[in-house]
Amino acid sequence: MERLWLKSYPPGVPADIDLNQYASLKEVIEDSCRRFADRPAYSNLGRVLTYRELEALSARFGAWLYHEAGLSRGDRVAIMLPNLLQYPVVLFGALRAGLTVVNINPLYTARELEHQLADSGARAIVVLENFAHTLQRVIKKTRLETVVVTRIGDLLPFPKNWLVTLAVRHLKRMVPPWSLPGHVPFRIPLNYRQQPLPQVELTHDDMAFLQYTGGTTGVAKGAVLTHGNLVANLQQISAWLAPFIQEGREVIITALPLYHIFSLTANCLYFGKIGAHNVLITNPRDLKAFVKELGRVRFTAITGVNTLFNALLNTPGFDKLDFSALHLALGGGMAVQQSVAERWKRVTGVTLVEAYGLTETSPAACINPMNLSGYNGSIGLPVPATEVMVCDDADNEVPLGQVGELCIRGPQVMREYWQRPD
Repeated sequence: MERLWLKSYPPGVPADIDLNQYASLKEVIEDSCRRFADRPAYSNLGRVLTYRELEALSARFGAWLYHEAGLSRGDRVAIMLPNLLQYPVVLFGALRAGLTVVNINPLYTARELEHQLADSGARAIVVLENFAHTLQRVIKKTRLETVVVTRIGDLLPFPKNWLVTLAVRHLKRMVPPWSLPGHVPFRIPLNYRQQPLPQVELTHDDMAFLQYTGGTTGVAKGAVLTHGNLVANLQQISAWLAPFIQEGREVIITALPLYHIFSLTANCLYFGKIGAHNVLITNPRDLKAFVKELGRVRFTAITGVNTLFNALLNTPGFDKLDFSALHLALGGGMAVQQSVAERWKRVTGVTLVEAYGLTETSPAACINPMNLSGYNGSIGLPVPATEVMVCDDADNEVPLGQVGELCIRGPQVMREYWQRPD
């Protein structure tokens, strides 16, 4: 089909991408850790992890999953964590060991958790102790063999680690009583040094994520996202943003949960690929503390959803922050309201650029030009190597300007729904 949108591409953005630069996310991760070894990779609760430290910790964790938990290529590992330093350590360790990641919302009900664990067939899970009571209720109905439990302070230096843990446990509502016989404390795989991480050869066809999406059609379905899907989407985002970012220099605010596909691909994987510093916000609902944290860093980029941007704009002190380094604000996950976008521009001086995607497209499908001067009410242009068509109920293309169903084709589109050929 003719890609009419290419004539509207910003200067420097190519029509297509190199799909063969990386064979897997494992290569992307290890390349970034090597190129940006001494740069900050993640920070949270006062602790900064460099890319060198992230490489070492994730290698130990992946090696433990492989050698001690007995997991092998393609086995599913569930991650039930909020935005903490533990998340990238576990994620990168699992991916580097050739395992498939199943992201789980820590706030799931027992019924929702049971469905996702049973449907995915996950053999292992890493869970924050605050949510272990939910897992306790359903674990006997799953195929889980290994349970790793972490505490909020596990990656913080002494004595802050136990002070944070004591403070959290003192608030009983934050850590309800739980019992998971045979569970493994996070520090054990974190300090594993007996055997090295195996060198697993992965290809574009290997499954990287079983990313669950409820959509509007009943129970959550697992979108099978391959290493090829994610590598393609990273290359597409890289091509789109390359003229507007500086590798190894960006500081990205990560308030959206990393278990969600938007934050996972955009913040964790893309900004990790370019050597950015991810500032993890564990509880963005605490807006006063969130704004205080924003005042401590010269951030250059932020992603979010309309409700998050609106909440920040209505929080005292936000408008007094230093926005001189900020040059990229990306909204997705839901429509950005014109009133919010226009107020954001007045306060920060930066255009709130809207993007569109879905779990099934890894997720980026369309993004507005990054040199947009202001809100335009559009989801943007298809990213490189992507075709978009609007069709009627009979799957025929409708004329320009007519209403229909948005159909997307590209290398970032999922392989299938897990065990749901229908």
